[in-house]
Amino acid sequence: MTTVRPYRPDDRAALYDICVRTAHEGGDSRRIYPDLDLMPSIFAAPYAELEPDLAFVLDDGERAVGYVLGTADTAAFVAAYRASWLPRMRERFPALTGPPATPSEVMIDLMYRPERMIVPETAGYPAHLHIDLLPGHQRKGHGRALMNAFLDALHRKGVPAVHLAMVTANAPARAFYDRLGFHEIPVPDPGPLTYLGRSTVREG
Repeated sequence: MTTVRPYRPDDRAALYDICVRTAHEGGDSRRIYPDLDLMPSIFAAPYAELEPDLAFVLDDGERAVGYVLGTADTAAFVAAYRASWLPRMRERFPALTGPPATPSEVMIDLMYRPERMIVPETAGYPAHLHIDLLPGHQRKGHGRALMNAFLDALHRKGVPAVHLAMVTANAPARAFYDRLGFHEIPVPDPGPLTYLGRSTVREG
């Protein structure tokens, strides 16, 4: 039976695997980012470690096959990421000494610029999230169940609204977020991203 439950430390390997297999516009990123620790070290693991009470997984009875995680306060998360997460990454992923030249170096550059997460236009949506499911578990209502668990946890903390940044080219993801009541947040020069937000009070 597939269920949503809180993240546990022994889900770490599955968390990394899910992230890697969904990190390129919703699809497998292994051919683009050959170091399988890179993308999870930016977009998954720091949330699970810094705010584990906001990390939930979809469990198929054998392992985690999807997750939602994030932060209640983006500015506070950025400060914690720089102070306690980034120092742990410096040996594994050294800072660049010049402009990024490969897709992996572009991501390492992002790793060292956590302040990019603070976007003035999203100030009214202080929380942010990442949600990913393995392909075989998509379009079955599991994404909505994960999102509901996350929204409820934020609402209990008194957080009024949440945002996310998605790759604009990922049309299926945009359709998913639209169905869940997210709306676009206009951001000047967003690059390849679209910013979406919604209240933490879920409908229905």
